[in-house]
Amino acid sequence: MHEVCRGVGLPINAMKALLTLDRQPPASMRELADHFGADASYCTVLVDSLEAQGVARREPHPTDRRVRSVVLTPKGRKLLARARVLLEAPPEGFVALTVADQRRLRDLLLKVAAADPALSAGDALGPSVA
Repeated sequence: MHEVCRGVGLPINAMKALLTLDRQPPASMRELADHFGADASYCTVLVDSLEAQGVARREPHPTDRRVRSVVLTPKGRKLLARARVLLEAPPEGFVALTVADQRRLRDLLLKVAAADPALSAGDALGPSVA
């Protein structure tokens, strides 16, 4: 994740936010705070930073004028697409694994994830990126 963040020029907290914001309907500021287990002031600073970088913006909520939603800008979507390409590239060490080794590793990781409620449970914003 740190290499990907360096590759796209964003700090890790901003990258996690972009991954979280890529959803419909858009997340509210409160949903972001709840998702990150943070207080509202942290999310305000985070979203201020995203807006300053031109990757996200606040918009009025469609049904509640007291609420602000956070959406990705076209620049944010483009940057996130680039980050996903980097995130999906396997680490170099995987070339040492045969196809059978890779399948066994996948199966073992799925088994670990299924046995750990923290890994298998999602929330309203989807799985957390750690």
